[in-house]
Amino acid sequence: MSPKQPTPSANLFAAAGLEQDAPRPLPERLRPRVLSDVVGQDHILGPDGALTRMLETRTLGSLVFWGPPGTGKTTVARLLADATELQFEQISAVFSGVADLKKVFEAARARREMGRGTLLFVDEVHRFNKAQQDSFLPVMEDGTVVLVGATTENPSFELNAALLSRARVLVFQSLDAAAIEKLFAHAESVVGRALPLDDEARAVLVRMADGDGRAALTLVEEVWRAARTNEIFNAAQLQDILQRRAPIYDKSADGHYNLISALHKSVRGSDPDAALYYLCRMLDAGEDPLFLARRVVRMAVEDIGLADPQALVICNAAKDAYDFLGHPEGELAIAQAVIYIATAPKSNAAYMAYKAAMRTAKEGGSLLPPKHILNSPTKLMKSEGYGDGYQYDHDTPEAFSGQDYFPEALGRQTFYDPPERGFEREIRKRLDYWTRLRNERQS
Repeated sequence: MSPKQPTPSANLFAAAGLEQDAPRPLPERLRPRVLSDVVGQDHILGPDGALTRMLETRTLGSLVFWGPPGTGKTTVARLLADATELQFEQISAVFSGVADLKKVFEAARARREMGRGTLLFVDEVHRFNKAQQDSFLPVMEDGTVVLVGATTENPSFELNAALLSRARVLVFQSLDAAAIEKLFAHAESVVGRALPLDDEARAVLVRMADGDGRAALTLVEEVWRAARTNEIFNAAQLQDILQRRAPIYDKSADGHYNLISALHKSVRGSDPDAALYYLCRMLDAGEDPLFLARRVVRMAVEDIGLADPQALVICNAAKDAYDFLGHPEGELAIAQAVIYIATAPKSNAAYMAYKAAMRTAKEGGSLLPPKHILNSPTKLMKSEGYGDGYQYDHDTPEAFSGQDYFPEALGRQTFYDPPERGFEREIRKRLDYWTRLRNERQS
């Protein structure tokens, strides 16, 4: 695709020198000019980084950049094109369709015939459907384009296997506090002003950025706009001015699944402190408390079961309490349930028994139960032996007949194997006692 020709008005605008004076956001003004200026991605761009090695060997292949917003994916793609003397083309999967892709591919082919390659940067590449992703394969294979796709979603789930097999995935990390501080210092150097913050407020601003470099610089710009001459903000004033930017958290993205997994595994691992931390992370980020309450109920039945039968009761009560109290008091009921199940004895015996029984039920087919436990409401059924020999357990010693209730073709099975923990220790004693009685009476 040939470069878009500027309009006459745009030429006049640039010729008058107004383009340099037009306001530009601070993140754009501070965009790195060379790869070594990118902060927070030393594992990719450091002396032994993956991209550093590629550039040294001049063997740049197609790539997928996976990481949170504001970590430098677009900037690195631009700088890669400069470093490898490739024409940089950028499209977004949000705004582009098949027709746009065809135009880009045709322009890249024409450019290749003239001896110049193309680095095609596709932002939000995971938003393309399967057919659109497949359209990249031929131009990647014949070298028409070097594809660099950027995504905030896990490529394993969102990108076609064929596309992934032709590209290397590089993981961009959230910027740590040191990297955010470097951005602050660079901004102060370029603008020529110190941030009007005391030490505590500066640390709070780092946390507000939440690992997002673009957000960090936007917050810096907001601070400068709000500050009067010689004014220094403390932490409380800073939060009032900025209205505390919410943490980055997309309830349909990886952050959601990572945190709920961390909460569940902390409960399963009997760590109430870690469980509370992840619960509060999700609540603070705006997660639906009823989603969390449902997950807590699941934990009670999946990881505690009959080791503590009260766990399910308490988790259901927490859900009802939230329904009754609402926000914010209702969240405390969910937190209380999380503490309870994190400190409860753990057992997945009921969960495993259910899965084993379901597997056997599916594999066994429509087996008839033994006739002695079938009802016989008609004479025909009685003549067929339905109900013959059934022993009413309440009329037997110990209220236990010891009869076999499995289909004869299947034979006796054991699904539930309670461990010697919590209340299931008592259940284990009962089962062992009934097993002994059954063996005695059947013999």
